[in-house]
Amino acid sequence: MPINENELTKEMVAKAMKCKDADELIALAKTDGYEITKEEAEAFMAELADVELDEEVLQKVAGGKCWDVNHTLT
Repeated sequence: MPINENELTKEMVAKAMKCKDADELIALAKTDGYEITKEEAEAFMAELADVELDEEVLQKVAGGKCWDVNHTLT
């Protein structure tokens, strides 16, 4: 079954982001009951390579600490 982008969950995307290459992504999709082409997997991996962290995320990781919404150290 092809993947409907509206059905993607945060967990699915997080798993996909951990894949090292297109073949690993294809295998992951197959275990979840989805089929993607090599081209689709390669396109996702290429997009992933272009992802930049936004200002807020950069500030959180720059100091090596994570702050929650209430600005308390977690």
